[in-house]
Amino acid sequence: MRLPPPVRAPLAGALAAGLALPLTAATPAAAGPAAPARPAAVAASATVTGTVATGLASPWGLAILPDGSAVVSSRDEGTVWRVPRGGGEPRRVGSVPGSVHSGEGGLLGLALHPGYPRQPWLYAYTTTASDNRIVRMRFDGSSLGATQVVLRGIGKAGNHNGGRIAFGPDGMLYAGTGDAGAPSRSQNRSSLNGKILRMTPTGGVPAGNPFRGSLVWSLGHRNVQGLAWDSRGRMWASEFGQNTWDELNRIVKGKNYGWPRVEGRAGRRGFVDPVAQWSPAVASPSGITVAAGAVWVASLRGQRLWRVPVGGGTPRAYFAGTYGRLRAVAVAPGGRLFLMTNNTDGRIAPRSGDDRLLRVKVT
Repeated sequence: MRLPPPVRAPLAGALAAGLALPLTAATPAAAGPAAPARPAAVAASATVTGTVATGLASPWGLAILPDGSAVVSSRDEGTVWRVPRGGGEPRRVGSVPGSVHSGEGGLLGLALHPGYPRQPWLYAYTTTASDNRIVRMRFDGSSLGATQVVLRGIGKAGNHNGGRIAFGPDGMLYAGTGDAGAPSRSQNRSSLNGKILRMTPTGGVPAGNPFRGSLVWSLGHRNVQGLAWDSRGRMWASEFGQNTWDELNRIVKGKNYGWPRVEGRAGRRGFVDPVAQWSPAVASPSGITVAAGAVWVASLRGQRLWRVPVGGGTPRAYFAGTYGRLRAVAVAPGGRLFLMTNNTDGRIAPRSGDDRLLRVKVT
């Protein structure tokens, strides 16, 4: 990750007002699919309609329960908290033993088994003293059971640990990993780092993976931070770049997304270009979700929520600088979004009430 410099007032003011800016290589926020922009039948909008919770400590992972309540992980504390459906005081439901916070590592992504509560499993991606790993715990809604290791051996470092996990429409568990500071791992199919991994709910290699006997679904990633699927079942992933371009990619199994040989759009044979790209100053994209015909991208250093139309068009930003760093976004009951801030992780000075879970209405 990168420490955030001040956002220049003219750009910040325009984005905070919800204005759609043309994003080209000549602007501070070069982005957007190659397809030409198409006028929307209904103007897109995003409005914060309320605060669901305050006082969250170094929140990272976010998952929504069937009743509309939320579970949140604390990266630094290694704890899991439940936020009531209607909002209110978060309640601790347990911790993940062996979770070790160091740099960007700690208790990271969360995911519920798609069969929950019939299959009462909560999954977590966590950093330990020796590695990054995926574990699962029985979760009855009020407390966590003992941990079971699903996958171990993902390389760890002070940064580039990846950490997002999500179940796909196929019922398989996907994990975004980082290169853990060793870029060559991203092009090495024998390494779990710098990849998107696909596994069964118990950690096995499922049928249909592109490389025989391997969990690797796609490769050539620097530090995957968000995973989501659209209504057509297409997979999307956000990714931190280095100094030039952050990325939103549409993921196809077995494809190579270029790192460290390319960063951003390169047009090089054998590598897949991103659908959208941004300069780090306005992005550092973290968690993503799909709603109202768009991918919504929570941005850390950029301190804004990006909307990228899935059918092509110009990305648009909301809330620039209003709530600080944004770590995660998820679809909540009624089609609204839950948007989670991340101002207590040591990067910037937190504000009174941080961190927060916000309710957002989108069209």
